[in-house]
Amino acid sequence: MISHISHLECPQCRRKHSADNLATYCVCGSPLFVVYDMSGVREEIDTEVFPSEMNSMWRYSQLLPVKSPSYVVSLGEGWTPLLLSRQLGKHLGLRMLRIKDEAQNPTGSFKDRGLCVAISKSLELGAKSFGLPSAGNAAVSTSAYSAAAGVSAHIFMPDDTPEPFFEQCTLFGAEIVRVKGTISEAGQEMRKRNGDWTDLSTTKEPYRVEGKKTLGFEISEQMGWSVPDVIICPTGGGTAIIGIWKAFEELEALGLIGSERPRLYAAQSGGCAPVVRAIEKGTDNLEPWVNGDTTALGLRVPSPFAGREILNAIRKSGGGAVAVADQDIAPIRRMVGKLEGLDICPESAVGIAGLRNLIESGAIDFDEEVILLNTGNGARYTNIKL
Repeated sequence: MISHISHLECPQCRRKHSADNLATYCVCGSPLFVVYDMSGVREEIDTEVFPSEMNSMWRYSQLLPVKSPSYVVSLGEGWTPLLLSRQLGKHLGLRMLRIKDEAQNPTGSFKDRGLCVAISKSLELGAKSFGLPSAGNAAVSTSAYSAAAGVSAHIFMPDDTPEPFFEQCTLFGAEIVRVKGTISEAGQEMRKRNGDWTDLSTTKEPYRVEGKKTLGFEISEQMGWSVPDVIICPTGGGTAIIGIWKAFEELEALGLIGSERPRLYAAQSGGCAPVVRAIEKGTDNLEPWVNGDTTALGLRVPSPFAGREILNAIRKSGGGAVAVADQDIAPIRRMVGKLEGLDICPESAVGIAGLRNLIESGAIDFDEEVILLNTGNGARYTNIKL
C-alpha cells in the first residue's frame, strides 16, 4: 500500500497547502483538494493496474491519501456491485440502466467511503476524536468508524431525524446532540460548542471527497475502463459529484481512459434544491435555500459549502440538475422494490424520479448508458410511510 499524495491545493486561488498537517479549508474560503504525484503512480501500475485481490476501495491506495496501512480503519467498504437493471430500465424506457448499489457498504450507505478515508487520514495526522453535523447516514458511518478506531465521535443531528439513526449512533458509542432545524443548524451548534475534535463536515476538510471519488474509479473499472453516458447523483452536500469528476480526471492522467466524460446530473427534491436553482439561473454560486424541507433527509442541505465545485463539475460534464416532487418518493421506493428487489433510500428515489423527468424531457435518450447511484439502504427511514 503506497500513497502518492503530494499536497493540498485550492481550486479557486491555487494556493498550495501541506498534506502533513490536519487541514480544514483554504483561507479564501474554498474547499481544499488532494493532489497526487501522477508520474509516480504511472510508474507503478502494470497491466493489472490495481490489485484484483483487494475487494475494497483500498485497491486504489496509490490514489488515496493515507501513507501508512497501520492507520487505515477499514470495515470492508467499497467495491460495491454495478447491478444491471432490466425491469426498472425497461419501465423507464432505457436500453441500459445500471445501479451502483452503495447500500452494500458496511453501515449501509456511500458515506462509508468518504468517512473511512477522512478518519484514517486524520488519525495519521494526529486526530484524537471527531465531530460531525449530519442528516443521518454520515452520523452512523462516523460513529462506526470512530468505534473501530477506538476514538470518540460527537454527532449533531436534526431532532426530526428518524430514531434508527440515533439508535445506531448510540450503539457505536457516539455522543449525540439533537438540534432543531436542518444540517445547517446542526453544524452551527457544533461550531458553537467548539469541542476538542476534528471537524469532518462535508468538504470542510479535504479527505471525504477522496473516499467518494472511488465511486468513479470503480464504475470505470467495472465497465472495462470506460465511462457511461450519464450518471445520476442524488445531491445534498455534493461530494459524490465532485469526487466522481475528480476520479475521471485522475484516470485520464494515468491513461486509463480518454477525454470522454459522462454527463453528471444532480437530482434534488423541489423542497430543497439550491443546485437546481443555480443551474437554471446560470450563477456561479449557490444561494442558501430558505426553509428547506424534504423527506429525503440527506438532500436537505440548504447551503452546500462546495457550491462552486458542484456547479463546475456539472457544467464541465455537460450535465445538469433536476428537481422532483417530494410526494413521488414513496411511490418510487415501492416501485423499485417490486421491480428490482431493492430497498432504496429516499435520496435514491429522488434520483430515479429525476431520471424519469430527464427521459421524458428528452435530455436522456433511450440508447444511452445510464448509471444511477443508490446511495443507501432505506431501512432506517421510518419517517416515510410506504
